[in-house]
Amino acid sequence: MRLRKQTDTMNDEEILFTAQISDALAHPARLRIFRYIYLRNREREKVCNKDLVQAFDYAQATISQHVAALARSGLIEIKKEERFSYYYVNIGVLGRYLSAVRKFE
Repeated sequence: MRLRKQTDTMNDEEILFTAQISDALAHPARLRIFRYIYLRNREREKVCNKDLVQAFDYAQATISQHVAALARSGLIEIKKEERFSYYYVNIGVLGRYLSAVRKFE
């Protein structure tokens, strides 16, 4: 009997992490919102809820629910400044996710 060499380089923690982030990005609206925040942050611009309401044809409550799902996953961070909340992409989590997904090749 020949034993096959273990070729899977993903451990259970990485699989769970990848599933959680993939779930957060699985909804088209969340993916659009995340990409918008990412692109604005890349230009060193702050993004708050009113920016998202203006940019998308979604109700404010809908945007808030999607932002909350992205924040729970760790993909975005919410920082309060005075009475506004600003959204920032967590580059560390995004990088970790992209590295994990590359292991599927």
